[in-house]
Amino acid sequence: MAMETSLESPAPVRQIANAIAGWVDRLGAVWVEGQVAQVNRRPGMSTVFMTLRDSVADISVTVTCSRTLFDGLNPPVVEGASIVVNAKPSYYANRGTISLYAREIRMVGLGELLARLERRRQLLAAEGLFAQELKRPLPFLPGTVGLVTAPNSAAERDVLDNAKRRWPAVAFEVAYAAMQGPRSAAEVIEAVERLDRNPEVDVIVIARGGGSVEDLLPFSDEGLIRAVAKVRTPVVSAIGHEPDSPLLDLVADVRASTPTDAAKLVVPDVVDELRQVARARERLRGTLAGWLAREQAGLDALRSRPALADPRSLIDDRLDEIDRLRERARRTFGHRLDRAADDIDHQRARARALSPLATLRRGYAVLQDADGHVLTSVDGIASKQQISVRVADGRVHATTTSTETINREIDGHEED
Repeated sequence: MAMETSLESPAPVRQIANAIAGWVDRLGAVWVEGQVAQVNRRPGMSTVFMTLRDSVADISVTVTCSRTLFDGLNPPVVEGASIVVNAKPSYYANRGTISLYAREIRMVGLGELLARLERRRQLLAAEGLFAQELKRPLPFLPGTVGLVTAPNSAAERDVLDNAKRRWPAVAFEVAYAAMQGPRSAAEVIEAVERLDRNPEVDVIVIARGGGSVEDLLPFSDEGLIRAVAKVRTPVVSAIGHEPDSPLLDLVADVRASTPTDAAKLVVPDVVDELRQVARARERLRGTLAGWLAREQAGLDALRSRPALADPRSLIDDRLDEIDRLRERARRTFGHRLDRAADDIDHQRARARALSPLATLRRGYAVLQDADGHVLTSVDGIASKQQISVRVADGRVHATTTSTETINREIDGHEED
């Protein structure tokens, strides 16, 4: 109901604000479609604030919802997504703003497409196709680079020109395929598998220029993702520009932000490599020169020592030592010979002292009968018996005339 106001009796601001709030509150729940321009999740609050913008006009409205509703969405709402919300309008009188309190949120249009892609990403990630440990390193200098792209495309020119500018001798094996449209995924799969079967191809680059989400949809195809995960050759994804993120970027071994960046990743810069080689040579020369200088200093130090300054001094010292040792050996050997001669003389004297001949020389004699038997007693010697007497210098042959027994003392007793 209209309010009765005039110049003479105006209504206060609070009355007008409360009236507007009452009018807005009488509106029922409405379905609103728009694009999420901003999401604000304030810590400690159970309410999530979003800004919903019209897809055609430059008009936006604030949307609030419970944190439980927002967190339960799968896929989650992100900035740029298109959504449809079932909301109740409300007017905040203190600030004079209108907002929508969302009771239900659904993805539509591009938002629904992104939602399907997110569900596909979650499924493939759960299977481990995007695992970091499956990523293969790129070769430092590939013999042949496989390129999957559209014929006569800007992406092909960017990759070939930049790669040859960096490394003129690089070789390419180009496999053309439709990079947009319903046949794109199948043709890209066939091109990737053909290049993977070529043993000369060391790395595969899939390159395409930028485009809308619908244009890049083939590079999120599940069949293509699984085919890339199976190949043995490292794969570089160079699809679109930096903001674009098809699922191919997640399964590829390396993601390039642009086709030009892919050329920089697959081949080194020949100028930079030559510069590094030159620096390495300089370092080697410096290291070798330092090593030679240290060794030369060591040799000079050795040469400066007295022993090496006149090496004959060592020989002279050893010769003197040898002469001293030889003289000592001679003296020692002479002393040993003298002691040995003395020992021989002593042994000879002892042997002579024990010899029967020495006894004979002292006046003793040995009496033998005609048969040569030694006679030690008068018993058994007959008169006129032929005997021989052995003395020191010969024998005396004689004949006995008679025998006589004399007394001798044995053990202190006299015996006849």
